[in-house]
Amino acid sequence: MTASSVKILVVDDEPAIRKLLRVGLTSEGYAVLEAVNARAAISQVAEEQPDLILLDLGLPDMAGHDLLAKWRSDALELPIVVLSSRTDETGIVRALELGADDYVTKPFGMKELAARIRVALRHRLQQQGERPIFKTGDLSVDLVKRIVKVADTEVKLSPKEYDILRILVQYAGKVITHQHLLNQIWDGSTDVQYLRVYVRQLRQKIERIPDQPQYITTETGVGYRLREAEQN
Repeated sequence: MTASSVKILVVDDEPAIRKLLRVGLTSEGYAVLEAVNARAAISQVAEEQPDLILLDLGLPDMAGHDLLAKWRSDALELPIVVLSSRTDETGIVRALELGADDYVTKPFGMKELAARIRVALRHRLQQQGERPIFKTGDLSVDLVKRIVKVADTEVKLSPKEYDILRILVQYAGKVITHQHLLNQIWDGSTDVQYLRVYVRQLRQKIERIPDQPQYITTETGVGYRLREAEQN
């Protein structure tokens, strides 16, 4: 799928934001569709069949969370990237748990947004299942043999540390919420502070400078993001 063949639906009631996105995304080679409210967005999805949706959570006729929930309950599998206020951590987490693929906070840069769009599109295009070997920078993870290496040196991880890394690898480039990790690894039965301890230990083993991580970055109040895999 080339950029020129990708249609992106922008759902936002602010003319200035729509113009910014139209100009920026067009310059990246994408075809841009626009909707000013939920009703128009639902119609555009049915008629134009976009490849990705940029959804603002503050729509005039329906809450963005409700529209997102409706689309996912209707089995709409398009990648959806949420546009949100930088201070709305609760809203971001809720959107991700409802099925959003990623989020970008306002104000945002076009390079950041374009990168999130590429990751969301690539993730949806990948076949189900995990890659046998994941590599980014000096970090490599063999998901079959459960071997983790940094600069070709094997790193010994505890079972929980490996489980956290495996889930982050599965969704590399995308933010994974604290709650998703807790549910997957501890069935939601432990506190987020416990998760932070394990992530700190994991960083000590795989990061060159653990306090300045280049692989596992923190999305404040939301979760963690693993740097996406290198493309061959």
